[in-house]
Amino acid sequence: QEKSLEEVFEATENSYSLMKQGQTSMGYSMSYSYTADQRIDIDIKTDDAGKYHVRSINVTPSSLHTISNNFTFDYGYKNNLTLGLTIPLVMKYDSIDTLSGSGIGDISINARWQPYAYVPGEMSRTFTGSFKTKTGDSPFQSISSKRLPTGSGYYSLSGGLSVSKVIDPVMLYGSGSASYAIPETNVNQPRSGTLLKEVKPGVSLSFSAGFAYSLSYDVSMSMSFQGSYSNKSEYTFTNGIASTSAGMSGIFNMSLGVRVSPKTITNIGVGFGMTDDSPDILLSISMPIDMNGLKPKSLVGSSL
Repeated sequence: QEKSLEEVFEATENSYSLMKQGQTSMGYSMSYSYTADQRIDIDIKTDDAGKYHVRSINVTPSSLHTISNNFTFDYGYKNNLTLGLTIPLVMKYDSIDTLSGSGIGDISINARWQPYAYVPGEMSRTFTGSFKTKTGDSPFQSISSKRLPTGSGYYSLSGGLSVSKVIDPVMLYGSGSASYAIPETNVNQPRSGTLLKEVKPGVSLSFSAGFAYSLSYDVSMSMSFQGSYSNKSEYTFTNGIASTSAGMSGIFNMSLGVRVSPKTITNIGVGFGMTDDSPDILLSISMPIDMNGLKPKSLVGSSL
């Protein structure tokens, strides 16, 4: 009796909201984004009297459609530590310049860790970390006038903290993270009559906050705001250094979760960009993939 009581107390103390040790899961999500912009190039010259004269104005429209198919694989290494792998398949199309690009994106390795056990009614804390590769088509190697890149072109490391608290029937959540992009050297890409040698993307910060409300056992709704700040990037050319200005983006998201089966919930979301650096429209859908359907029958039977 004492041993059984001790096991009950240990199970209660070591309760985590992550995957159980040894469990695996697979998920799929698809997102579509549309970004439209007008780039204005103005050439201004001064005469001998010091007056300014506009010599030329060039307005270049941009209309970019992006579809990303993400496959995620998670493995419960421990009850409080989950490891994951994300493989994106990206398709891009610019309807103004009639350019396109498709292929695998930047694969990322993720980790989620809970140092403290989950206690009902209290705030849950989860530390996150990610390493993103440069497996996608790099914008510093592809020919910009022929195809669109599917990756960022550099490695990056990120870490953050996410918190959540359940106030039945509402769950409040928020997160914050920082990302560091490793500079890309030895680029050697011809650009506008010069040669691009090195790229330093800089540091970026992101945060999000929102809530999820359970309308019924089968339907839930969530709203959130997602913002990010990107520091200026530096580009080293053979004839000098150019840098971009820092940027801020903000997106308002709404999603609806519908239970389509006893073990499957499908989430459908829509987002709207709130700054010039954000996509105008975001559409997304995500769902889990039944791992048992991918296993041989003998393994399924043994697991049961």
